[in-house]
Amino acid sequence: MPEASEPEPGTRRLFSRPWVFIRGVPRMDVLPPEGPPEIAFAGRSNVGKSSLINALVGQKGLARTSNTPGRTQELNYFVPGGYSGEGADLPPIAMVDMPGYGYAEAPKEQVDAWTRLVFDYLRGRATLKRVFVLIDSRHGVKKNDADVLDLLDKAAVSYQIVLTKTDKIKPPAVPKLIAATHEAIRKRPAAFPDILATSSEKHAGLAELQAVIGSFLAG
Repeated sequence: MPEASEPEPGTRRLFSRPWVFIRGVPRMDVLPPEGPPEIAFAGRSNVGKSSLINALVGQKGLARTSNTPGRTQELNYFVPGGYSGEGADLPPIAMVDMPGYGYAEAPKEQVDAWTRLVFDYLRGRATLKRVFVLIDSRHGVKKNDADVLDLLDKAAVSYQIVLTKTDKIKPPAVPKLIAATHEAIRKRPAAFPDILATSSEKHAGLAELQAVIGSFLAG
């Protein structure tokens, strides 16, 4: 699917309207009915997922941010407001904030439960179109990230790397990091080749990420 670097008018309208939280999913049996396409965000705890989602939709309080690793323990669903969700009045797309990984403080049984939920979702959700795997630009791809990429490859789920917090590194380091990340994913079968560099604080790269999300809009 060709991907634009700037949002189309329909995408701009999508991200100019308010978004709402509709459901937190702690178990597979309470997932929303499959309908509109879904895109999901994955990443290590404190990688900036909530901040990026809030910046994408221009709403500071949509996704909760926290300094406590592992606070997001559910699959959190967000959709553009104004749709009833009944009959044909379904939202054109849904964004899913997945539980962060790499947290050390949580009890092992909790980590195992969250991990099973995420894995089951990845393997069994037909409407999932792409997972955006967020990588902290200050650290690059770590072992925990590589483990998740292995899982996505095995599940044959399309994913794309999004570098976060690029404002926290020197500008000349960004293209070098992009090149190194390209090399790290070059032989991965489910990886989309384009890497997006973003900063929630400076709003860098958000239009490009919105354009990619808009390419999956229903209808």
